[in-house]
Amino acid sequence: MAETRRRLRSSTVVLGGMGVLAAALSACGSDPDRRCVDRDSYDYLNGYKIVADKNCKSSGSSSGKNRKTGAKRVASADWYYDADVSGGWADDGTFSRDEAVDRGGFGCSSSGSGGG
Repeated sequence: MAETRRRLRSSTVVLGGMGVLAAALSACGSDPDRRCVDRDSYDYLNGYKIVADKNCKSSGSSSGKNRKTGAKRVASADWYYDADVSGGWADDGTFSRDEAVDRGGFGCSSSGSGGG
């Protein structure tokens, strides 16, 4: 009888540990941080100018005018991942989503020091 209780406790600990690990991994998500930027706006000191997300949402051509407001969309807008953002500018990122996910391990942005 004592062995049965010991096994039950042991399996409960293992299952509980697996649940905690799964929750920790899923909390990071698989999508890296991204900003919509104008590819033609690159500045050596600042990086790329951040524009409204609506400019990057469509997979087709983003040129033309918005029907509601008449505002012109940015034709060269694209998603820029894992960038350092400051004052409406994004720098030191990548336009490749896959590369951004690889940088952060499980999809978490890496904030610690890198190994050597």
